Amino acid sequence: MDVCVIGTGYVGLVTGTCLAYLGRSVICVDIDERKIEMLSQGRSPIYEPGLQGLIASGLQRGHLRFSNSLTEGVRQSEIIFIAVGTPPQPTGRADLSAVEAVAQGIGRALDSDRRRVIVNKSTVPIGSGNWVEMLVKDGLGENPTLRREAAGTAQVEGHSVVTGVRSLTDIRPEELFAVASNPEFLREGSAVHDTLYPDRIVIGAADARAVERLRALYEPIIEQTFTPPASAPRPAASTAVPVVTTDLTSAEMIKYAANAFLATKISFANEIANICERVGADIKEVVRGFGLDNRIGPRFLNAGVGWGGSCFGKDVAALIDIAREYSYEPSLLRSIVDVNARQRQVVVQKLQETLKIIKGRTIGLLGLAFKPDTDDLRDAPALEIATQLTAMGARVKVYDPVAMPACRAQHPELKFEYAADPIALAAECDALVVVTEWEEFRQLDFERVGAVMNTRVLIDGRNMLDREAVEAGGFKYRGIGR
Repeated sequence: MDVCVIGTGYVGLVTGTCLAYLGRSVICVDIDERKIEMLSQGRSPIYEPGLQGLIASGLQRGHLRFSNSLTEGVRQSEIIFIAVGTPPQPTGRADLSAVEAVAQGIGRALDSDRRRVIVNKSTVPIGSGNWVEMLVKDGLGENPTLRREAAGTAQVEGHSVVTGVRSLTDIRPEELFAVASNPEFLREGSAVHDTLYPDRIVIGAADARAVERLRALYEPIIEQTFTPPASAPRPAASTAVPVVTTDLTSAEMIKYAANAFLATKISFANEIANICERVGADIKEVVRGFGLDNRIGPRFLNAGVGWGGSCFGKDVAALIDIAREYSYEPSLLRSIVDVNARQRQVVVQKLQETLKIIKGRTIGLLGLAFKPDTDDLRDAPALEIATQLTAMGARVKVYDPVAMPACRAQHPELKFEYAADPIALAAECDALVVVTEWEEFRQLDFERVGAVMNTRVLIDGRNMLDREAVEAGGFKYRGIGR
């Protein structure tokens, strides 16, 4: 089965690479020539565990290719994924300019050799399936290949030859393509695993043939019949994957509802944590107690500095905007965002309570990426915390095992001091703050870390460390909601 994935960000690159691993013939398209050159050499532009090895394998086996040509990708494929970015605008509304350009470009590139399924993989507002269909049809009106067919001509040895005249209106769009929604539910840091072993696959379409082709595309995942890659072993309890088949609008809403609910759980845990701290309870014990209720579950109830990344904030803001477009004020969703924004100030407040004076202090941040096992800095709490501390007159040092090159490249305006390792970070610091829960931070020798600091203060912004081990190293320990 021939597949084109347009956009080589986290979603597009992981999706295309994993489909190539399953034996599909995949061409990934992007307008960024530098990125395509990198990928063609087997080098991933993003950090994602296991991904680079699968890219190299796909290239070697001939199942994976990269191109800057949208026309090439469309012409050679039966299933076309739109996986470009939809960043938030200041109002919260998703910026769909990239989706618009791609949809029209697909329309201009289509031919009548075979029927295509055009799939919205990007997270797009409700109703975007119908909108993309309209844009593709607009592109058809500017399609030179179809115009020649409509004029009854063909190109033979570089010359137009009359083949029989018919009207452009005789070319029915539904014979050329169908639009489907297939939202992604990938977690950065485990995106390969989530692609190969998903909790569910959601397919939204009005066209039965489009649904059938997408089910056939995903059959090895649905039935779990493929041989797992060494970098992403199959979970012991993995079974056949449920497929949710629904209409376009419901599929689009499923994505927004899922992310909004997960963001709600995190903000709820942080709200409870702030109350726990005031009344003397321990949020870790509280979560352990109520998370065992099978109606609630323990996942996404970790109190800390709040959620970040490219999905939760963007998708909740977009859902709020969609609701307001339909004259509904989503009070709960607004509260989720407010709680998360406040939570990033908790670390600064704890530093003020402990050190009293921030101006002239040196603060070391353990972690930059918004979560472990990624170098993604989008909406990363560390950047906001560091910027605020700098504005308050503090000297900020940072260490992250993966994300520092990305931070240097993307944020040259931030005058942090980058440390080579946790010990270099701790040198002459008045306090350390855990912002990203990298596994290596659990293994720190706190006696050694504390020996090079001015004062032994540690703010555990993720509640990930063993409090007794930290305090045994002579530290004053402050967690969140503890």
